[in-house]
Amino acid sequence: MLKNKFAAGALLTLSLALSAAVSANECGDVTIADMNWNSATLIAHVDQFILESGFGCEAELVQGDTMPTGTSMIEKGEPDVAPEMWSNSMKKALDKGVEEKRLRYAGMSLSDGGEEGFWVPKYLVEKDPSLKSIEGIKKQAALFKHPESSKLSAFYGCPAGWNCQISAGNLFQALDLEESGFEMIDPGSGAGLSGAIAKAYEREQAWFGYYWAPTAVLGKYEMVKVDFGSGIDKQEFIGCTTKEECESPKVTMYPPSEVKTITTEQFASKAPAAYEYLSKRSFTNQQMNQLLAWMEDNQADGEMAMEHFLTNYESTWSQWLSADVVEKVKQELGSL
Repeated sequence: MLKNKFAAGALLTLSLALSAAVSANECGDVTIADMNWNSATLIAHVDQFILESGFGCEAELVQGDTMPTGTSMIEKGEPDVAPEMWSNSMKKALDKGVEEKRLRYAGMSLSDGGEEGFWVPKYLVEKDPSLKSIEGIKKQAALFKHPESSKLSAFYGCPAGWNCQISAGNLFQALDLEESGFEMIDPGSGAGLSGAIAKAYEREQAWFGYYWAPTAVLGKYEMVKVDFGSGIDKQEFIGCTTKEECESPKVTMYPPSEVKTITTEQFASKAPAAYEYLSKRSFTNQQMNQLLAWMEDNQADGEMAMEHFLTNYESTWSQWLSADVVEKVKQELGSL
């Protein structure tokens, strides 16, 4: 009799332990910020599909943008997940949210970080490897023909009103590009800048200017980032390069922008398995460039891009998940 009581007690203890473990890993309802640019909406839809099919979550996409989403997560604890947060724009507030145990940094959405730089087409570098350096470009400035003047060389800067116009302008000055015969051209808009690259590429002409990744343009057209030979001076970049009143800018490469997945502490605590997936889920800029180019060519929204990614990039996303979750996702994918 006593033995049976001990056995019953042991079973009850085990049952309670198992119940607690299941409860601790219960995903339940989860809200995911669907930001209003292509890479973010793609990742949001991928997260929604995997969390639902692989982890049994009830995942809902809600409209989001960097500042309002970050602020809402800190102050209200919602949404639960921000899949692609360019954290530099509100780093102090996010760090404080983590310190106060309101938020967690799950992992890097973009493993390379957001990437900026001055670029030339790859076919130019293949013909002349010296053109991957700023010194090589300055020596052969005449290659980069100005559209309105035979006496000047063209450097395509950032459109007026964009923050990157300031950094590109300061680096144009620091690199003494005007002394080498270059004039900085305002492309007028993002479409004007991408159009200038497309036009040059289709004609295999020389082109030199500012651009960033991940973007559809760098997915379609292979470009090489020009090496300034300076390395990255983050203090200089933050303290002067990005400031309009920077009087004596020095040369520095653009530091990568941290692009992270952020969750609320409450979500991370209640669904550790789902949180672990988010900590592993990361795209390289090359992968994202290709996906963004596909989205543009096919006029695809986030849902279409998600299906394309999960169907064609299994070798990528399967590394983020356990074998049994991979099978659940594949099974659900097959029913689309």
